[in-house]
Amino acid sequence: MTRHFFISLLVLVFTASSVPAQTVIYTTPDHPVQAPEQGVVVQVLEDVAQLERSLFPTLSDNPQQAEQQARLRMQQPDWKTQEARLTRAYQAQMDARAAGVTRVPAVVFDNQSVVYGTTDVALARKMRDAGLEATP
Repeated sequence: MTRHFFISLLVLVFTASSVPAQTVIYTTPDHPVQAPEQGVVVQVLEDVAQLERSLFPTLSDNPQQAEQQARLRMQQPDWKTQEARLTRAYQAQMDARAAGVTRVPAVVFDNQSVVYGTTDVALARKMRDAGLEATP
């Protein structure tokens, strides 16, 4: 019994210590981040609907023509870059939702606490420590 407890404790310690603490700033182009601290992840949330409209501005109402127009757009030289941008935009939206972020700007500490209204990590840390946070 003691051996099993000891092994379980070691697994718990190594698992907990192998997961690095992470701070993520979720923001929009309207709330730029000035010189983020080293190791802080910055997720700029874009308006994905607007981004899609910019990639496919005038698709036909006819499904066959719209498909042809979309295929032509995807053959343009900048398509891979734009596709990657759209993919990142969707991933950032999903990450924010998974972290419990409901508005921006927000600073998320270790996926455990969220501080709204700033992109300044030091200020967000002070607000969190003062109890001015929302827990996802």
